[in-house]
Amino acid sequence: MSVIVKKLYYSISEVCEMTQLKQYVLRYWENEFDILQPSKNRSGNRIYTKEDIENILVIKRLLYDEKYTIEGAKKVLSEEGSHTTNQTETDTIQLFQEIKSDIMTIIKELK
Repeated sequence: MSVIVKKLYYSISEVCEMTQLKQYVLRYWENEFDILQPSKNRSGNRIYTKEDIENILVIKRLLYDEKYTIEGAKKVLSEEGSHTTNQTETDTIQLFQEIKSDIMTIIKELK
């Protein structure tokens, strides 16, 4: 895989070159995977962000390397997303509990 040039947006041809995929494959994946929704510029051309390219590479790995079906890859992606959300919620709750404990300690010291 070639090195990703650091830009804000990439054209579909640049993304195809970076990922070694055909344009019709990317357009098909847009219809199949919710996480892959590139924006369009004023002239209607797709513009991909770094996050879009990372998602494309994950999808490519799941389909081509790990041999998942499209439905299987969708399931894996949704499970990864829900795990990330659950971990974030757990971290937030833990942070609030630590803040509460610190505030209670400060209140006791002030009394």
